[in-house]
Amino acid sequence: MYHSEAIVRPMYHRKQLNLNSTPRGTAVTELAICLPLLVLITLGTVEACSMLYLQQKLETAAYEGSRVGCVPDATAANVRYQCETLLDAQSVNDYVITLNPSDPASLQQGEFLRVSIEAPCNTNSVIGGWFYMGRLLSGDASLSKE
Repeated sequence: MYHSEAIVRPMYHRKQLNLNSTPRGTAVTELAICLPLLVLITLGTVEACSMLYLQQKLETAAYEGSRVGCVPDATAANVRYQCETLLDAQSVNDYVITLNPSDPASLQQGEFLRVSIEAPCNTNSVIGGWFYMGRLLSGDASLSKE
């Protein structure tokens, strides 16, 4: 029937019974290690996306400039104006526009006009350019004269 054996429970110290508490020093140490790492990853991601967007701006401006240069009676001033208008509207700084050949009016039908645009990463950075210090991004496009 019923045994007279007593249920034996192990004896714990009061400190051992409180399993939900963690030492505060561990949490502070984890925060001190992980927070700078997470901030660095976040800033790096923002900067990388910013540079990808800058690259796309340069490619788009070069393409639009070469489109303008390929129409009959186009001049180098027309191409530069189109590129400068787009780049200024997108807040791109310190860009350099290069045309090859330098005068689109000299092109014959079927010949290619190449527009290249370079911009430094430092002055176009969201964070300050220390991830891409001293690097240049470029975009270019070639279209044939109509």
